[in-house]
Amino acid sequence: MSRRFNNVFITGGAGYVGSLLVPRLLEQGYNVGVYDLFLYGDTLSNNPGLRKIKGDIRDRDKLIESSKGSDAFIHLASISNDPSFDLDPKLGKSINFDAFTNVLDAVRNNEVGRFILASSTSQYGVKPASVQVTEETPAEPITDYARSKLECEKLTRQTDLGNADYVFARPSTLCGYSPRLRLDLSVNILTINALVNRKIKVFGGDQLRPTLNIVDMARAYEVLLEAPRDKVHGEAFNLGFQNMSLRDMAHLVRDTLGDPTIEIETTPSNDNRSYHVNSEKVKRVLGFETRYTIEDAVRSLKEAYKDGK
Repeated sequence: MSRRFNNVFITGGAGYVGSLLVPRLLEQGYNVGVYDLFLYGDTLSNNPGLRKIKGDIRDRDKLIESSKGSDAFIHLASISNDPSFDLDPKLGKSINFDAFTNVLDAVRNNEVGRFILASSTSQYGVKPASVQVTEETPAEPITDYARSKLECEKLTRQTDLGNADYVFARPSTLCGYSPRLRLDLSVNILTINALVNRKIKVFGGDQLRPTLNIVDMARAYEVLLEAPRDKVHGEAFNLGFQNMSLRDMAHLVRDTLGDPTIEIETTPSNDNRSYHVNSEKVKRVLGFETRYTIEDAVRSLKEAYKDGK
C-alpha cells in the first residue's frame, strides 16, 4: 500500500506501549527506529525493518542524529506515572519536560512530516462524574506528571516545526498484557493481585477511571500515522473506552476471572483523580472505534500469568 510515512522513529519504543506497537508496525511494512535506554530490558525481536538505538532523550545531539531519515516521529519516552515522577520531581521534569525541547529540535532539524505526542487524560484532573470530559474541557492537572504532559502540548503549539504536522494522543489508563508489562496500572494491578494473592486491594473505590485496552492504543497510533494532515494537524484526541469506578472495576476483574472466592478489600486513598472521558471526537473525525474491553485485558493477563510470562 502507498502511504505518506514509511520510516517511523519512536522514543521509548521498548516500553509498555512500544513493545506492542513496534511489532505491529513492522508487520505492516513500516521501517521503525526505536530510541530507548532499555532500562527494563528488550523484548523486541530483530527484524530487517527495525533499527534499535540505545539512547537518552536528554542527549540532544544523539537524538537528532539517530532520528535522521525519519518521516514520522512518535514520542512515547517519559517517566510515565505519578508515583515514579514524585520519587524525584527534578529528575522527572528533566525527562518529561526539559528534554522535550530536544525532541522538538529533532523533529524540526530532520524535517519530519508528522509528530505524534503521547500526552494523557490525567491533565483534566478531578471532574464530577456528571461532566463529560472532552478535548475542549479546561485542563486542571493536580500532579507534576500531568502538568508535564500539558506543558509539552503547549510548547509544541508554540514551536515552529517547519513542515511537520503534529497531533496529541491523550490516552486513558491503559490495561492488558504487553511484552514489556506494567503492573502499576489500575486494571493490571487489580488482576495480578487477584491471581497471585487471591485478594484485590482497592484504594478508595469511588474514583471514576477511564480505561483503554493496550491493543486499541496501538491501533490508535496506527490510525494517527495514516490519517490525512487536515484531520489531525494541531488536534488532540481523547482515547478511552470504559469509564468505571475502581470498585466496579475490582468486581469486574473478579467476575472475569470466574472465581467468587477472590476477596475484595477496600482501603482509603489520597489519590482522588476522577473523571469521565468522552472519546467521541476520534470516532467522529477519524472513524476510530475501540474493539477490546477491560474483560479482554483481564483475560490476556490471566493467560500470560498461566503461561509463566
